[in-house]
Amino acid sequence: MAIHLVEEANRCLLCRKPRCQEGCPVHTDIPGIIGLFKERKLMEAGERLFRNNPMSVVCAQVCDHQMQCAGHCIQGIKSTPVHFYEIEHFVSDYYMDRCNLTCAPATGKKAAVVGSGPAGMTAAILLALSGVDVTIFESNNQIGGVPEYGIPDFRLPKEIFQRYRKRMLKMGIHIRPNTAIGAVLKIKDLFRDGYETVFVGTGAWKPKGLDIPGETLPNVHYGFDYLANHTYYDLGRRVAIIGAGNTAVDVARTALRQGAGEVTLFSQDKNARANSIEIGYAELEGATIEYGKGIQRFTPEGPVFRDCVFDEKGHYAGCTGEEQFFPADSAIIAISQGVRHRILRTTAELECDDRGFLLVDEHNMTTTSGVFSAGDVVTGPKTVVHAVSGAKNAVNGMLAYMGLPEIKY
Repeated sequence: MAIHLVEEANRCLLCRKPRCQEGCPVHTDIPGIIGLFKERKLMEAGERLFRNNPMSVVCAQVCDHQMQCAGHCIQGIKSTPVHFYEIEHFVSDYYMDRCNLTCAPATGKKAAVVGSGPAGMTAAILLALSGVDVTIFESNNQIGGVPEYGIPDFRLPKEIFQRYRKRMLKMGIHIRPNTAIGAVLKIKDLFRDGYETVFVGTGAWKPKGLDIPGETLPNVHYGFDYLANHTYYDLGRRVAIIGAGNTAVDVARTALRQGAGEVTLFSQDKNARANSIEIGYAELEGATIEYGKGIQRFTPEGPVFRDCVFDEKGHYAGCTGEEQFFPADSAIIAISQGVRHRILRTTAELECDDRGFLLVDEHNMTTTSGVFSAGDVVTGPKTVVHAVSGAKNAVNGMLAYMGLPEIKY
């Protein structure tokens, strides 16, 4: 492994205008990190990664690298792109267990962070480093948000968030598990108790349904719910998965590991939306994909489809032809997630768009003064690094709101 990483580092051209850095949503200083790695300055490289992206060790494992850093590497035009994410994973993992994060002197300011997914964790860490007294309110018993409950362990080991928890507690960050803001406690209660600003990073946890006949049958399930508690499901031998995004692929690979014999993903489009590498792994492990299939209804014996038709631009334009029955013991709907509206229902000033996602301004402040937000609850389901990018902007908005200096990334 060490020799391989050194070889990857040596392949980097250290471009003066690094395309890879532009391809990263948080603009990681990839040439700088690789330079420090080659000089064996692992702690310095790790600190630079962490200060720019506190979720670096997570992003290195689950980002869509082919669309971001690796996909923009100039080496990839005629050859194989530099796999920086492998170096990032090694350096970030090394740094995580050895770092001594020093927070700025206490400012006397208090901030509440609602939700402990990537956006919430990023906000909490950066605020604490700036000398703010931070309390995280997490509705579940474990921190980590959607990655903790929705990404399988074989892709992202769950122990990573326990390591984060220890680090955050050492930084003085308070964590209240099993505390849902919008239930007993409301946003107004946080302001009442002295929190000067609030960050909402509650993610997108609500599975999107299809609203078609048969959706309530006992052999029909939702992908995100399955990933969160897959050991409680008995799917049988043949499994049909509706969707071909990252969640659907994670469901397929998990089902195969749980003993399913035949797993088929059905995409309404001509292509899969999931990461091409993850698609490759799913197919290698035994999953198959049927493209251009529009789900019509579910039956106890399996789902029913029709062929999709597309316009001149290749966009989905409806279904045609006779119905096609696919025998399956279970069907899993994995097409997307939306927002649970607990906070929206209990905070009158908060506004959302027509899809249910929170509206924010250029500083990531919501329509409620002092309440900021980022991550999936604002953008809809996206990658971890996109949540980090939004949270970084929100933190600077929160610091300015409290009259504190902004962070220069």
